[in-house]
Amino acid sequence: MPTTELYCTFRFSAAHRLPSSGEEHKCRATHGHTFELVVTVAGEPDAEKGWVLDFADLRAAVDPVVAELDHKTLNDIPGLENPTSEHLCRWFWGRLIDALPGLAEIEVKESPECGCRYRGGGTG
Repeated sequence: MPTTELYCTFRFSAAHRLPSSGEEHKCRATHGHTFELVVTVAGEPDAEKGWVLDFADLRAAVDPVVAELDHKTLNDIPGLENPTSEHLCRWFWGRLIDALPGLAEIEVKESPECGCRYRGGGTG
């Protein structure tokens, strides 16, 4: 049976360092990104309303979570002591799974060319 996917893109700026990357790795030093977060929910459109989820409801669930990271040092956030893109995806998933029925995928991009996608499981 076909499923419809709905997504919204969010942006936030933050600094981080990757302490587990190795002594000589450039990402061990504090640096920043303008991250892009894409949150996808899946399901069947409501017969009456015609949508899987109102975009306003999606934004209302995600905006406060993004605000927790915007213009912060990610390493200072509990659960993000080694804030790789992979850890960020799982962190967002854990923060959003209860608020967004049908949560299907979290994508975090550190740049237009590089990112990570996470589809389900775990809570952070």
